Amino acid sequence: MSTRLFGEPVRRREDRRLLTGRGRYVDDLGPDALAAAFVRSPHARARIRDIDVSAALDVEGLVAVYTWEDLPERVGRPLPLLIPHPALTHGRTAYPLARDVVRHVGEPVVMVVAADRYLAEDACALIHVDYEPLKPVVGLEEAAHGARLVHDDVPGNVGARLLQEVPGRDGRSAREAIEEAPHTLAFRLDIERSASMPLEGRGVHARWDGTDLRVHSSTQTSTSVRMAVAAALGLPLPHVEVVAPDVGGGFGVKIVHPWPEEILVPWAAMTLGREVKWSEDRREHFISSAHERAQVQYVRVGFDDDGRVLGLDVTILHDHGAYTPYGIIVPIITSTQLLGPYKIGAYRVEFSSIYTNTVQVTPYRGAGRPQGVFCMERTMDKIARHLGKDRTEVRRANFIEPDEFPYDQGMTFQDGRPLIYDSGDYPRMLAMLKELIGWEAFERRPGRGIGVGCYVEGTGVGPYEGGHVQVTSDGCVHVSTGLTSQGQGHETVFAQIAASELGVPIERISVVTGDTRRFGYAVGTFASRAAVVSGNAIALACRKVRAKALRIAADALEADPADLEITDGTVHVVGAPSASIPLATVAVLANPLRYAFDEEAARATQFAGSSAPDRPPVAEGDEPGLEGRDYYSPIRSTFAAGMHAAIVETDPLTAEVRVVRYAVIHDCGRLVNPMIVEGQIHGGVAQGVGGALYERMVYDGDGQLLNASFMDFLMPYATEVPRIETGHLETPSPLNPLGVKGAGEAGVIPVSAVIASAVEDAEGFPVDRMPISPSELFDLRRRHAEG
Repeated sequence: MSTRLFGEPVRRREDRRLLTGRGRYVDDLGPDALAAAFVRSPHARARIRDIDVSAALDVEGLVAVYTWEDLPERVGRPLPLLIPHPALTHGRTAYPLARDVVRHVGEPVVMVVAADRYLAEDACALIHVDYEPLKPVVGLEEAAHGARLVHDDVPGNVGARLLQEVPGRDGRSAREAIEEAPHTLAFRLDIERSASMPLEGRGVHARWDGTDLRVHSSTQTSTSVRMAVAAALGLPLPHVEVVAPDVGGGFGVKIVHPWPEEILVPWAAMTLGREVKWSEDRREHFISSAHERAQVQYVRVGFDDDGRVLGLDVTILHDHGAYTPYGIIVPIITSTQLLGPYKIGAYRVEFSSIYTNTVQVTPYRGAGRPQGVFCMERTMDKIARHLGKDRTEVRRANFIEPDEFPYDQGMTFQDGRPLIYDSGDYPRMLAMLKELIGWEAFERRPGRGIGVGCYVEGTGVGPYEGGHVQVTSDGCVHVSTGLTSQGQGHETVFAQIAASELGVPIERISVVTGDTRRFGYAVGTFASRAAVVSGNAIALACRKVRAKALRIAADALEADPADLEITDGTVHVVGAPSASIPLATVAVLANPLRYAFDEEAARATQFAGSSAPDRPPVAEGDEPGLEGRDYYSPIRSTFAAGMHAAIVETDPLTAEVRVVRYAVIHDCGRLVNPMIVEGQIHGGVAQGVGGALYERMVYDGDGQLLNASFMDFLMPYATEVPRIETGHLETPSPLNPLGVKGAGEAGVIPVSAVIASAVEDAEGFPVDRMPISPSELFDLRRRHAEG
């Protein structure tokens, strides 16, 4: 096997097309399609008394107006609860269009279809919905108090409560270990809401030809959208196609499915017999897609004189908004990934997932890990401060050692599998980070601080992904896999894997993702899983193709397959390059033909003498063509890891925080393409800086989102994101053939914890709430000065 390209920093192949405006997104499709628009609730909680559409009927170009009462029973059902869990005792999902009650600002109430979007919006403006406003439930403490209910049949607004507890090696519980520890601390931490804000919002285009339905959706999971649409519309699965074209970012929000629009737009296309399209505008994305992050954490920890944690007890209130379509994956990840690279003596964690009259909460890049890492890394810093120790020394004292892998944390992870770390070298990683950032030589002074944060990330969750590889008679290799792409560089990485496995120049390889016409079975792109799960599936499919190619070439060359290798698209005898045959010719010979339609095809016809007369042209158990399909199903997650450090300066007058340096050491197993991994890390750090210093969703007491535009929702520019220094550590995973781990979410996970650590170091007082704005830092200074 040629490994020439595996591990090389190959430039992204998709960028030229995207940067020169030749990408094709949902809104580029269906220029003559009808346009859908939605009347959305202006209230966070209200009863719908009446809907009057009469004034809208006079709008020229109006085609249809639909309320919940107009939907067929199958279409009008509540949307599915995608990930049920025994602890999710009161899971609730929304109707595609609101029925009787609205539970957050932005919930869709009426769908309008018109000749274009302008006319559809004009009609929406003329529709009068008579609401009976009700006092909403906003904020975790208010919701947990339970005086008012988001759902009348959910006591205390608690959708789920889950407790996991791991005793110490001596059998003591976490609470016992804390009570008996030489030192104890107790404190509260807060993380506020944020959201992913992809460049392209959600979008759906549907076309119905009377028999088959084709849907284009800006989604992270085209195969699952396909199944959801088929089920909701009562169509046989083979008559539904879903394609994810170019997708302008996802970051988790587009893994949710089906969105109401993914059901309603195809249904309208079928009902009207016309193409229908909807593209989300930016305000819709703020108020009707999904948010993440909001948690309150109550921590008690017991530790010894060296800073080793003897017992840890964490209670989490998690705000999951008005609905739970994606279950309780986010708080499960928080509660399990909180442990990081550490051996905790005894651990108890309990979370309550709470309904509020706000936009629903589903995974956003990092998916619960930033909250968990913030909790654990703030805890490590507080232990170090209490003992007067270097913060890195305390972490080092708690690390899992390299010879302790695989390491069982004794918990159940988000995939329902044991939380067992597969490989890593945390002490070496910390040493690399300290050298990269200059930890020992750092000179402290007022307003200048240094921070550190460590994390472990479960990646490559199952249940499976697949890959199909086909070599055609022109010598080109066509790779397809079912998961989707939103800018991760899949077209490059998957081509590198195929090129390395097959010994074919990367220029001859094409990659298709997210098209159910090419690959019908997949799970989706999330949880840093593409390279691990699809990458390994493609490698396994390539190995099938390679084995078949060597077998066919061996017959043609009268050689032993074991003596053959493939280099630059040519099969040749090892040590005798002249004894060779192009892979393109092998592809021709793999497909016995009756008809010659070109010169290459003539070599595979029945009178060309390409097959032995005493054997069938296609051997028993074989298939025509040089292609292979395989699947990879991981036994459990792989666990990547990383450590970040930052140097910040805080302005003595304005209290602005400037990140001066930022360093990352990351371990994602074997690197397929270090350039793409670094790009993923850099993008993640940029989002992490946003979450630490700028981005928050601000609700008032009436459930109104006060900053639902880019004029008011702050995000960092390039000027606010520091240059990121990166180092790699490779500890290959023993769980998959390629030895890889995921990297997509790595950059964002510890940033809030790292910057909080650095600001605290610069200012000399605790930082327990993120994000932190200049006004909040100014207020902390005032309160600290007042004692």
